[in-house]
Amino acid sequence: MTETTHTQSMPAEPPDGAFEPYKPRSPEFRAAMDALRGLRQELFHDAFAYRPLPRASTDSRFARRLPGRLREYAAWGPHALIGAAGLLAMSIASDSFNGAAVNLLLGLLALVPVLLTMVRPVGAFWLSMAATPVAAVLGSDWGTEWPWLAGSFASHLFVLTVVAIRTRPRTAAWMWVLTAVYGVVAQGLTNDQYVNFDTVELLFLSALALLGVTVRHIRSDARQEVTAQQTVTAHERSRRTLLEERTTIARELHDVVAHHMSVVAIQAEAAPYRVENPPPELEKAFVTIRENAVAALTELRRVLGVVRAEDYEAPDAPQPTLADLDALLANVREAGLTVDKGMTGAVRELPQGVELSAYRIVQEALSNTLRHAPGASARVEIGYVIGGLGLRIVNGPPPRTALLKPSPGAGHGITGMRERVSMLNGEMTAAPTAEGGYEVTVFLPAVTAAEGDA
Repeated sequence: MTETTHTQSMPAEPPDGAFEPYKPRSPEFRAAMDALRGLRQELFHDAFAYRPLPRASTDSRFARRLPGRLREYAAWGPHALIGAAGLLAMSIASDSFNGAAVNLLLGLLALVPVLLTMVRPVGAFWLSMAATPVAAVLGSDWGTEWPWLAGSFASHLFVLTVVAIRTRPRTAAWMWVLTAVYGVVAQGLTNDQYVNFDTVELLFLSALALLGVTVRHIRSDARQEVTAQQTVTAHERSRRTLLEERTTIARELHDVVAHHMSVVAIQAEAAPYRVENPPPELEKAFVTIRENAVAALTELRRVLGVVRAEDYEAPDAPQPTLADLDALLANVREAGLTVDKGMTGAVRELPQGVELSAYRIVQEALSNTLRHAPGASARVEIGYVIGGLGLRIVNGPPPRTALLKPSPGAGHGITGMRERVSMLNGEMTAAPTAEGGYEVTVFLPAVTAAEGDA
């Protein structure tokens, strides 16, 4: 009998380094990799891309003071300054006892990188770094500076400053770091005790220049951000003002057109009942009038939101006031609405906005009564009190024997009234009454000059 042994197979141990990509990276490693990616992006990606130096603006404070011809030449001011800096570096580099040919070559090694900053700024830095050891070798017999000869010192300082102005502070920081690395490495290659190491001086002066350029960048960015924020604020203020004006005209449109079209519809529907045995043609004409009026009201309510977003021109005609209220009441009475008016307090002239809003509120409340409670009676109460104006518009329930049916609304009327009251910092309530009618009460603050003096 053969005994069979079952053993559980175990996975083979992975070779060393098999899971290396899955090991968590340390924060130091990630920081180093981010730094290397930043270095590659700033100094190696499109290092020799063509980026010509633009002309300066002729609207600056200095340029505006110059006459016409010199003002045009002022646009080339940055180019002239860079050219002068390059010539200065060239004169410093060629002032040696190495012979005319070597001096010419040293001068070109100092001049070309500075001039190259006007078209290829990052490439100019690399050219300056490459020209520095070449110049050091050519002029090392008579110079005591290492690793920066006098001309290379001035040229590289100018290059760092110009490139920092034309690029970002981070790019300038990387250039400064690479300059420091080159200086430290170059100093480590010589043990000559008579050599004057000038890396520290270059790093100090270039750090001061880069600090000034960085502050300039920060101020420029802050100024641009403030300007952009001011532009956005002005745009939003203008847009808000425009929307408020559009809302105002939308209220006027709804109050005026909706009221008159409602009166037309009510009168057209009630007219046949006021004539005994009207001819069919007359009934048909009134039906057509009512259908068109109702269709116009429906279209008005549909596009009212669009009207609030459209441009408009303010009306030139005089706006109605409470002095025109009797004409309004007569108009709705002709439409079949029984309405009474009551007034309390001393009648006085109020601000135009309060007069117009009060008129429109009464107009809209009566229009709602015509639409929603045809055949009902209404009452308008106006109270002149100290500090403002009180309004109360109340209607009873529609009679069960009413010939006309209520018309549905879109809710813009109550909304418009609340907007008017809110605009004047007033108070408003609108709610059904216990008897089945509807009541609107409003208080509009209005302090006249006499009350203010008292």
